[in-house]
Amino acid sequence: MTARKPKPSVASSRTIAFQGQPGAYSHLACRKYFSEMTPLPTPGFEDTFQAVSSGRAKLAMIPIENSVAGRVADIHHIMPESGLNIIGERFLRVNHHLLAPKGATLKSIRRVHSHVHALGQCGQFLRKYGLEAVVHADTAGAAADIAAAGGSTDAAIASSLAGEVYGLKSIRASIEDAEHNTTRFVVMSRKSARLKRGESPVVTSFVFRVRNVPAALFKALGGFATNGVNMTKLESYMVGGNFFATQFYADVEGDPRDRNVKLALEELAFFTHEVRILGTYPADPFRFRKPKSK
Repeated sequence: MTARKPKPSVASSRTIAFQGQPGAYSHLACRKYFSEMTPLPTPGFEDTFQAVSSGRAKLAMIPIENSVAGRVADIHHIMPESGLNIIGERFLRVNHHLLAPKGATLKSIRRVHSHVHALGQCGQFLRKYGLEAVVHADTAGAAADIAAAGGSTDAAIASSLAGEVYGLKSIRASIEDAEHNTTRFVVMSRKSARLKRGESPVVTSFVFRVRNVPAALFKALGGFATNGVNMTKLESYMVGGNFFATQFYADVEGDPRDRNVKLALEELAFFTHEVRILGTYPADPFRFRKPKSK
């Protein structure tokens, strides 16, 4: 007898989970794109997925990659085993703020606290003003610690929302080095997205493992080329610490119900141990924006 999945309550149906403390960039993404829902902070990504699986939340906002830092660690390992479906994607421009308690100024600050990636993304600013970088577990947590400590010599790099949450003032805004600093999030749910065919451009995400034979990857991917399917992402990562077991994550344009995508996936399956669809969902309009000319 299989266990029944818990039915979400009215409150949980209006809740979206994210990893991190209040004020994290994932929190900011929730507020920007799902302002009608209540954000639910969770300590770890496993907890975020579990919040949806258990019915505590309807959706999860999961950062998957950043245009500067690359893919978010561990997500590709956890996501395929979560049992959840990707139903959407969102892109958030990352604007780092130098946050400090009232009374602090740029001249009084000596140390800046934040996540290692945020510190690295603001390296030019830190070097310009001779500020010491102090690594914290996350950006919002650094802001919370600075607010609790007070004083005028320590600041945090975090979102504007973190400043609001913890009562810190923004001494400088947009201190990141790269103007294109953007994080891609996927929205996850227990149910798959309901899509009408041909209504809008869609993306299909999936994972697979190739057979341990010569040119297996080349042969497996050949079907996407011959069937005219555009693959926008392909990443490999080790599975279970085994140097000979590699799993791949891929994004393609199109719906598995489309003939060309269906044929490409069938050819992929012939050369792989397993193909697991993580979701088919509307492509965010951000994908089609033209880059700014220099």
